[in-house]
Amino acid sequence: MIFNKKSRIFITGVSLLFSLQAAAAAAPPEDTVSLQHGAHRSGNRTDADMERWRSHRLGQFIHWGLYAIPGGEWNGKVYNGAAEWIRSWKEMPHEAYDNLYKQFNPAGYNPQQWARQAKDMGARYMIITTKHHDGFCLWPSKYSKYTVASTPWKKDIIGPMVEAYNKEGIDVVLYFSIIDWNHPDWRTSLKTKEDTVAYGRFKVFVKNQLKELLTKYPTVKGFWFDGTWDESWKTDGAFSDELEQYLQSLHPGLIIGSRLRADEKGSRHFDSNGRLMGDYEQGWERKLPEKIEDVHHNDWEGVMTIPENQWGYHARWTGHIKTANELIEMLARSASLGGNFVINFGPKADGAYRAEEQQLAAQIGQWMKTNGAAIYGGGYAGLEKQDWGYYIRKGNTDTVYMVVCNIPVSGYLRVKIPPQQSLQSATGLESGQPIPTTQTGRNEYLLQLENKKYDAPVVIQLEVKKGKERGEFEKART
Repeated sequence: MIFNKKSRIFITGVSLLFSLQAAAAAAPPEDTVSLQHGAHRSGNRTDADMERWRSHRLGQFIHWGLYAIPGGEWNGKVYNGAAEWIRSWKEMPHEAYDNLYKQFNPAGYNPQQWARQAKDMGARYMIITTKHHDGFCLWPSKYSKYTVASTPWKKDIIGPMVEAYNKEGIDVVLYFSIIDWNHPDWRTSLKTKEDTVAYGRFKVFVKNQLKELLTKYPTVKGFWFDGTWDESWKTDGAFSDELEQYLQSLHPGLIIGSRLRADEKGSRHFDSNGRLMGDYEQGWERKLPEKIEDVHHNDWEGVMTIPENQWGYHARWTGHIKTANELIEMLARSASLGGNFVINFGPKADGAYRAEEQQLAAQIGQWMKTNGAAIYGGGYAGLEKQDWGYYIRKGNTDTVYMVVCNIPVSGYLRVKIPPQQSLQSATGLESGQPIPTTQTGRNEYLLQLENKKYDAPVVIQLEVKKGKERGEFEKART
């Protein structure tokens, strides 16, 4: 193939066009719908609380409640759905489920032990289900009798947990379900005047409980909402808008994701103009984005189960069970795309973790002790992704980490550096030793890994600086 000056100009123009198209795809859409209760901010929050959340990158989710007692089984039959939904199963009588609180007595609950395990895993924040769809509260709410105070355990679960995790330096976020199967005023839709009146009382109940949680546990950093898909909630965008602003006025810096809000048109997560409502995007549940455009350059969080679809404790884990290396790779992908990654755990009814969860937490923690520098505070690097894994840039520095999850048979890792930048050094993060590097073209390099068996993702630290690239390479002429 022969290139001349005109063809080079054409190619440059095409490249510029693609760049402009990509930038346009990432840019916020133009508003076409007039909204009073849509997004109130463009771009990501830059305050200290949000910067701290953004730097955490690895979190722990805990689903724990009455559903751990049946553990996905009832009268010899196995519920194949997520364990915390068992009350909705036709084989589970509502009356039987609603009386499980009389058996809740988690003698093995040790919040200090839970917090130490989370810290050893490398988690920087955790999310705990204060109340799931069944309406049972793990704190002694004065607005409900269906709480831990009515159980044989009697004592508050949430308070000691918040204290224990904070003592280990781990931030706490409170999960709260809007759906409440136990509350007489909860409605999925408002079909009659009576429904509207009842749901009005329910909204007051929700607001009171949320205020109560912030008052009882003032060190919490945010709310993680669930159960906001019902028509009754989606058709009242004014209330969810007012509620978000109310909570953040009570607790300046409070972080709330995109699950709470709906605009007046019924759009959730993103308003009818395509703008994010909330402080970060929460649409990534048991799935992760592939490229930076998928997250619209928003802050985001991905939450992941260990089995295919179990959050609360289920006695029978079936299907594929993720390994530590799979979860580490998901963590690296999340950080490389500027997101947080949260791994779910479902303790047993007695408060103990299943052995598989303990082992995975320990394996992930072992990797994080050596390689956590590549994850914490990491973000999108702006380098062309290669098949071996992920690039993660350390803040706004010249340091870029390669998290190598797929080692080529040849042992060579290809690295492409953007124009007007150069690769200054490549060092094994664990070994501290230089990685043999050969420049193979303008802005292209091959890094050679040591020929040995690897049992976990490998991390290489690069120093990439602006300036003229090393080496002179003649352009191809044929």
